[in-house]
Amino acid sequence: MGGIEVHSSEPSGPTRQWKMSRVTLVSLCGLLVLGPDTSIAQAGPLERAQSCRSLRSMGRVYIASGGYENAQPFLERALHIAQGTSASDSEVYACMLDLAYLYKNQGKLDEAERMCLSGLELQEKVYSEGHPYVAYTLRILSEIYRGQGRYRQAQSKLERAIGIMHRVCPEDDQQSAPFQVDMARLLAERGCFADAEAHFEKAIALIESGYGPEHLYTTKVLASMATLYVEQERYAEAEELILRVLPVQERIYGPNHHFLVPVWLLRARIEQAKGDLAHMKLLLDRSLRVVENHPDCGRVVEGELLSRLGQYHLLSDEYTQAEAVLARALNVLENSEGSYGGRTAVALNSLAHVYLNQGEYSKAEPLCRRALDILESIFDEHHPKVADVLETLAQLRRETGEVAEAARLRQRAKDIRLRQRVDDGPVAKMTE
Repeated sequence: MGGIEVHSSEPSGPTRQWKMSRVTLVSLCGLLVLGPDTSIAQAGPLERAQSCRSLRSMGRVYIASGGYENAQPFLERALHIAQGTSASDSEVYACMLDLAYLYKNQGKLDEAERMCLSGLELQEKVYSEGHPYVAYTLRILSEIYRGQGRYRQAQSKLERAIGIMHRVCPEDDQQSAPFQVDMARLLAERGCFADAEAHFEKAIALIESGYGPEHLYTTKVLASMATLYVEQERYAEAEELILRVLPVQERIYGPNHHFLVPVWLLRARIEQAKGDLAHMKLLLDRSLRVVENHPDCGRVVEGELLSRLGQYHLLSDEYTQAEAVLARALNVLENSEGSYGGRTAVALNSLAHVYLNQGEYSKAEPLCRRALDILESIFDEHHPKVADVLETLAQLRRETGEVAEAARLRQRAKDIRLRQRVDDGPVAKMTE
């Protein structure tokens, strides 16, 4: 296939014990398959192909449960065997795309891009540029570009993927739903909230009817919808979805699985909006304990967690702690999504607030400027996160006595907020 769509679970009770036995068996098999090169070299073509497939299957088992570090040697070994034993192009590209998917989830986006492009080139050679398998690979590539902040390229690849799928299945077919979800997530990050919501609503109807309301994939899509609502400050609707999502995911994964961290972070943002900083801190501390014990959480998740924790300290007037935590967040984010990522810009703006509140204006200024440069380069000048930074800059100008410039910046931020409300509001509201 064109890469992996992992919707797996971490069962409980007797099923969990069975799974642990299965993982033990996988590990023992891995010791055999990952043995000396001589056994592979002496094997025939069929045995070599089976070895590659076995290794990829083992890697996928680990990916499904979030064990990315455990998956990596299996998938890298599979590619090494495929490339070194004249395996078919189909086997080589499958190895490449599995690795691209893994690297993407690990936050190794440059490596993921190189591997995905190489796999895509071979895949198109084996099939054609319009084959459905290619559409699934384009989804992976789009996610990589989205993670790198290359939103135009991400949207272009995803539109091509959707075009391929429309030629092979009806638009209201369940197979099209994940592509609609990806487009909704992409549009939400770009600040196109109304279009994102329309794609989510179209997709969730297909997903709930096909998978069921309590399927793991359904809950992941609902969590993405909740994220959209939080960005729109529709906190009550977001909380309603989170209360549906968490019980299902906790039952499937277990109560302390690192796959739950993004949902806890989202809930922490809701508690922050409600003014419940104590509950916000509990959720952030819980997330931090899990992240510190699970390196497979991914660097982007770790960076976003630290950024949120820094915001908590800022809101609590704990500036020394806020500065230290936000510096850590920036280090993690710049080494994962790069120096020009949206999350990096948010952390820069938060750190600027720390210095601003302490009267260290010369330190705040370059951070604001850098955050604004990042956001305007990856989004457009009307993105709501641009308004956040403009408001910080306006406060800075006011504190330094530049009243006219402060007013100009504040008005520009206000115009962005108004434009967002008009674009995303119901027609009846816009005419009132």
